[in-house]
Amino acid sequence: MATYTEAWNASEEILVRMVRAAPSVAWGYPTGVSIVDLVPSDMKTMVHSHWSKFPPVNPMWHYLLGLVYIVLGTVSIAGNSLVISLFTKTKELRTPANMFVVNLAFSDLCMMITQFPMFVYNCFNGGMWLFGPFLCELYAATGAVFGLCSICTLACIAYDRYNLIVKGMSGPKMTSKRATILIAFCWSYAIGWSLPPFFGWGRYIPEGILDSCSFDYLTRDSSTKSFGLCLFFFDYITPLSIIVFAYFHIVRAIFEHEKILREQAKKMNVTSLRSNADQNAQSAEIRIAKVALINISLWVAMWTPYATIVLQGLLGNQENITPLVSILPALIAKSASIYNPVIYAISHPRYRIALQQKLPWFCIHEEEKKPISISDTDSAKTETSSS
Repeated sequence: MATYTEAWNASEEILVRMVRAAPSVAWGYPTGVSIVDLVPSDMKTMVHSHWSKFPPVNPMWHYLLGLVYIVLGTVSIAGNSLVISLFTKTKELRTPANMFVVNLAFSDLCMMITQFPMFVYNCFNGGMWLFGPFLCELYAATGAVFGLCSICTLACIAYDRYNLIVKGMSGPKMTSKRATILIAFCWSYAIGWSLPPFFGWGRYIPEGILDSCSFDYLTRDSSTKSFGLCLFFFDYITPLSIIVFAYFHIVRAIFEHEKILREQAKKMNVTSLRSNADQNAQSAEIRIAKVALINISLWVAMWTPYATIVLQGLLGNQENITPLVSILPALIAKSASIYNPVIYAISHPRYRIALQQKLPWFCIHEEEKKPISISDTDSAKTETSSS
């Protein structure tokens, strides 16, 4: 492992040599110095030649990104740990559907635990990757595993909601065994797509401002390009298609059900066909759909910039992919691990009630309602009436 002292000495030697040859400087670095020149010697073979075109970034970017990641890491670890704790300590939350929620929280928690300490260390110690080639690959691989597992879990949540809201009684019931199988598939799928770079299909390399590592999306040989395109299709387009399909039909089913009830009520010359309990249930359905749509919209907003950079690197003009242009979408993508616990804690009454009971100092005041046929944190069912 290259130490900070070794990296600093190497950088100092380069600077002294370059200052003698070129008196003009930018950000304290002489003209002609590349960001790659500051990389520790044991990492130089892993750095793509594309980054040698760019000078070192303003050192303040390293400190700023390090501070941002400290905030994101703290919020993510605290929030996801809270969701897992509430799930394990509250019997009412231990439903098959909520198994997906806790798996998502666990995956997001692991993402931040494995990613942000090394990233922050590099940011505050010269801004280069200082942990050597093996840990660079391991860092990228663990980020891939937990990121892909979260994506797959969101697709499973969408499938579960679609199955019970749209299919209703005709759909297969989600049991603990079925949920466990789907969760195991998510982990297997994520691990399966993260291993090929260790066996020659694709590779992991430093990216952006070179203080973190990820998939190689710059090399355009057949192996690297085919792996990158497969990742884009199977780990971004496919889950996104499942999610969009599921929630499109969920929203459509809710509106169709509402339309049928209004027409039936009009024929019977009454204001509404629902009892109070049914009205509460329907409100829960709409609330669940809205929360899910917000969740997925945020996920798309978080991952699409990085997916766009990857696709541009593989097929488009690489000249526009600068160190900051690549590192910021990567940081945004990893910050996806902070909003899931926030959404579930704020928007789901059962979680809020559990939080109110377990941690009263949070000052949450959620009215505990009588049980209804549709759980606020479970998958909802829409029984379509016909006229």
